[in-house]
Amino acid sequence: MPAIHFILADGTRRSLDAQEGWTVMEVAREAGVPGILAECGGGALCATCHVHLEPEWLPIAGGATETEDMLLELAPGRDGASRLSCQIVLTPALDGLTLRVPEEQAS
Repeated sequence: MPAIHFILADGTRRSLDAQEGWTVMEVAREAGVPGILAECGGGALCATCHVHLEPEWLPIAGGATETEDMLLELAPGRDGASRLSCQIVLTPALDGLTLRVPEEQAS
C-alpha cells in the first residue's frame, strides 16, 4: 500500500496510505485533502487537482502528458514540477510520493 505525503499550502504535512491503482486525486478526495478540488472528478477536464511534485519524484512519476500539459496552462502557479493528480496512478514505485498543494488552490 503506497504512502502519499501532501504538503498543504500552510506548510502542514498530511500523510495517507493509498490503494495501489488509485490516482493521487482519488486518494486526496476520499480523505478530504484541502486544495484538491477535483471538480471534473478525474476526467482531466480541469486543473483543480493541480499539484507540484517534489523534485526527487519527477523522474519516478514522470512528466505531464500533452493533454495534461495543455490543461496545466490554466493552473495558477504552474511550474516544471506541476502535474494533475488525477493523472498519477499509484504503483509500488510511488511509495513515499511527496507533493505540494498549490497555495492558489487553498481556500
